[in-house]
Amino acid sequence: MRNREQMILDHLEGTPAFSYAGLASLFGVCAMTIRRDVERLVQRGAVIKTLGGVQRAATETGNLYETELFSRLAMQRREKRAIAHRALGLLEAGQTVFMDGGTTCLELAKLVAYEQKGLTVVTNSMMVCREVGQNGNNVVLGLGGQYDPASLSFVGAACEAETAKFFPDIAVFSTKGFMPTEGTYESFVPTMHIKQSIARHSRQVLLLVDHTKFGVRALCRVLRTAEIDVVVTDVLPSAEHRQALKRAAIKVVIAVPEKNEWWTVAPTTTRER
Repeated sequence: MRNREQMILDHLEGTPAFSYAGLASLFGVCAMTIRRDVERLVQRGAVIKTLGGVQRAATETGNLYETELFSRLAMQRREKRAIAHRALGLLEAGQTVFMDGGTTCLELAKLVAYEQKGLTVVTNSMMVCREVGQNGNNVVLGLGGQYDPASLSFVGAACEAETAKFFPDIAVFSTKGFMPTEGTYESFVPTMHIKQSIARHSRQVLLLVDHTKFGVRALCRVLRTAEIDVVVTDVLPSAEHRQALKRAAIKVVIAVPEKNEWWTVAPTTTRER
């Protein structure tokens, strides 16, 4: 089961404050258990105790960095969490995993921190570093470069050069748009070459994409469909998109947000990278 302290923080992201009784009812534990959880969070500086309850601390990253990235965290959040939960099951201890700084990958990073051990996570995202690095369960390697305050990530020539040093087992990407016949699309050009380089060096490319991204183009194409191995999404794609994915020998994994269930549509052929 996921760490209850992190779950409390997640609930406080969408609600200014919560009572002890409300949290106890939500998690099915006694109020004293919740008070002990809250006390540990207070010691970390993550929350502030209020009369009969708790609220998220003003110094938490979500409140400190009001950015374009933060504004997107709440969009399709239930779907992103379901996708991240399913993607977590595709990772194994001992693997080296690259994760980009997209909002779906951030949901995965939260899960990795408390439900996975033994990964080496490579990223150019400050937020992914922060989430995965909350404890010593996994190793985090950050790619340096020019800091971009909008994405809370490192980009530029220095960061692109750093990618040449790493050969991940799995590269996990999110995206702004995905055309199954063409590939992934982004509006933020500085991350394009970073993702392309990592994809070339990775044994497997995993794309996390909710249903709103299908059929969407943006400013630049980043990955070709042929470079993707697995797509994790929340709704079964249209017949046209399924055919395109099947032709590309891409495995499609569907995560159902309401029930946190999933099923897999496996390709009929094996594609050589």
